[in-house]
Amino acid sequence: MSFRPVLLLALLLVAPVYAVEFDQRERATIASHGPWPPPPVLDDSNRVSGNKAAIRFGEMLFFDHALGGDSRMSCASCHDPGRAFTDGRTTGFGRTRLARNTTSLLNLAGNRWFGWGGENDSLWAQSIRPILALEEMASTPLLVKKIVLGRDRYREYYRDAFSVAAADEDSEILLVNVGKALAAYQETLVSPRSPFDDFRDALLAGDEAAMAQYPRSAQRGLKLFIGEGRCSVCHLGPRFSNGEFENVGIPFQVPGGVDPGRYQGIQKLLANPYNRLGPFNDGNAQDNAVATRSLRPDDRNRGRFRVPGLRDLVETAPYMHDGSLGTLDDVVRHYSELDDELAGAGADRFLRPLRLDDRQVEDLTAFLRSLSAY
Repeated sequence: MSFRPVLLLALLLVAPVYAVEFDQRERATIASHGPWPPPPVLDDSNRVSGNKAAIRFGEMLFFDHALGGDSRMSCASCHDPGRAFTDGRTTGFGRTRLARNTTSLLNLAGNRWFGWGGENDSLWAQSIRPILALEEMASTPLLVKKIVLGRDRYREYYRDAFSVAAADEDSEILLVNVGKALAAYQETLVSPRSPFDDFRDALLAGDEAAMAQYPRSAQRGLKLFIGEGRCSVCHLGPRFSNGEFENVGIPFQVPGGVDPGRYQGIQKLLANPYNRLGPFNDGNAQDNAVATRSLRPDDRNRGRFRVPGLRDLVETAPYMHDGSLGTLDDVVRHYSELDDELAGAGADRFLRPLRLDDRQVEDLTAFLRSLSAY
């Protein structure tokens, strides 16, 4: 063997095997998607946010079928821990089939709005909603109080968390506190670290050996995600979501009409007695309800739905507010092949067909998969 091939082989053995270069701007964007896990975020509208007794109480309530009006459903009936706290269905199913896909409960702490249309402005209000909804758990404040009073452990945890005996509480106050305990538990539900997180940290540290463990296709997909794909315009930050609402070109027709999305969500939120503007907010509404106070229904919000976080995507199929896209490949091809007329009409102005080739579809899908712990 000549000297030149030997030298070439040696260079190949020591050269980094990662395939994608990221410039300074791209590195900054990648850095902004971490660190993970994030530091805990407490909800100042919920005085038991982070309270250990409330978390224990909320966890027990979450799996208790008795909380439902006829003991058929618990919170976990639709939010299965084995499915990243979703149900795997196209749309949810309680006493009747629901019009929207069941969202994951992972990584909710610190969010401003909850529900596909942002119908609630706190996690505790969002937790109350299915308890009372006739099409879901169909319970009542009186029944919830009866359940809490009927269990020694519930009475104990209630007193530990709220410093008052459950028997002395008004039934509506007790219902709200059950919602706050459920929220305290759900705030602890955080996605595990993913291959992307390891790559991000290695990139920032300049650890080329660790960077090389991240698949080349995922690296190319990441570059596309933060670059010409413009995905990070909405899917930003450690949770990969801006927490707001967009029209991404998914039809919102439902039996009997259309799903107004954020437009109706604002109406429901402002009419909700459990919103942050009401008497059950434990914090300073002048500070923590500013965003709610500024809301007004606007026709521009029709057809807009909450931008979901992208962590643990592999476990949360199907996708979109109506569950209409069954796989991550379907999601990527939706944005790739978006109809030009739809993009120019109802969808938000930044949305344009990506026109990806097959390799780019594979790369972007590989990156999205890397946001799950596999």
